[in-house]
Amino acid sequence: MRTTIRGPRRRAVALTAAAALGAALLGGCAEDSDTPAARDSSGAAAKKTTLTVGVFGVFGYKQAGLYDAYMKLHPDVTIKETSIERNENYYPQLLTHLSTGSGLADIQAVEVNNIAEVTATQAGKLVDLSKTPGVRKADFIPWKWAQATDASGKTVGLGTDIGPMAICYRKDLFAKAGLPTGRDAVAKLWAGDWGKYLDVGERFKEKAPAGTSFVDSASGVYNAVISSSAERYYDRNGKLVYKDSPSVRQAWDAAMRAATGKLTARLQQFQKSWDQAYANGRFATVSCPPWMLGYIKEKAGDQGRDKWDVAAAPKPGNWGGSFLAVPEAGRHKSEAAKLAAWLTAPEQQAKLFTKQASFPSARAAYGLPAVSGAKHPYFGDAPIGRIFAAAAEGIPDQVLGPKDLTVNQNITDVGVLQVDQQGKTPEQGWRAAVESIDNALDQ
Repeated sequence: MRTTIRGPRRRAVALTAAAALGAALLGGCAEDSDTPAARDSSGAAAKKTTLTVGVFGVFGYKQAGLYDAYMKLHPDVTIKETSIERNENYYPQLLTHLSTGSGLADIQAVEVNNIAEVTATQAGKLVDLSKTPGVRKADFIPWKWAQATDASGKTVGLGTDIGPMAICYRKDLFAKAGLPTGRDAVAKLWAGDWGKYLDVGERFKEKAPAGTSFVDSASGVYNAVISSSAERYYDRNGKLVYKDSPSVRQAWDAAMRAATGKLTARLQQFQKSWDQAYANGRFATVSCPPWMLGYIKEKAGDQGRDKWDVAAAPKPGNWGGSFLAVPEAGRHKSEAAKLAAWLTAPEQQAKLFTKQASFPSARAAYGLPAVSGAKHPYFGDAPIGRIFAAAAEGIPDQVLGPKDLTVNQNITDVGVLQVDQQGKTPEQGWRAAVESIDNALDQ
């Protein structure tokens, strides 16, 4: 999930977040089991079909009771999930299994940073899920559907969750710095412009309580800004353009302004020092998708209750999300496609949001009470369903490339971090990032 929270880390964080947010919101080939499920017309015991689901980290289907619910609706089906904790380990294995046509689960998860490569290079080995009964393109956020659809119109993955971003902020620290504290007033301070967000940081710094900073990290600023851009590391023709990308330059400049302007607490996200800073109230703002809320609640603890709130981000952006795909080599393709369709249907996505903090990629879920009426008491009853749904609708149709993750993590973990924590100049940080990216892509 480290300055940029990769898929597996995000899933691990979501597991921790799930209990908090839920309370707040009031691998191998499939095989047939010999377990009797029902009686056929002759009275003989029928065999159950075992469907396997391969994921990385925690997707929450088991924890939210969705597997049990599906098996109750389909007593002839047994679902078995296998999970590899880290996507860095899961994804290479998935590619190997797809190339050999063996060792695949009936349903395989794909992380958002890998979906472009899977769609471009593996579409022929995956089922077109748009043809599955019950699947409606109109139910999903358009850009999410497009990410798993190839040039021929084949849709190889159904969207699970997304990570529309907001800004979580400390009302008490804002008040001490002479800034507004109401979420609507706060959102107006930086509406439409990440530069305005940093302007607020400058105002905060003038009267900041001792030992506090405006934002947690420069890398957090970079990721927030870049996530709200349509074209980032690749252009729409698939060419790697990060060195000359206006969006990368904008995000880099914002991160550098935060780092050199002493607006950050110089932390690295998802490290122990970052967790401790929540408990100690060391920073006033952090970019946060829905799954981050439970994490903040856990790390800030009871002393942070009703001190944190949630406001709209300057621009809508996305941080996280995955897909479910069905391999052509599976033994139970039809049954697996039906399960994937059911798990990603609006009603199930809404339930997963309530139980596991995973925000729906199915826009049809946004009107359901579980989403539209969602509030979070820890964050002052912030109407998180409304805030995140509005952000989700505004996220641009982002261009993803096969090495997005490699480029992003080297910019943040090498380049930005050197400036924020080691005192290097922005020029030195950028050169280090480019060198690290070039080396990684040459391997």
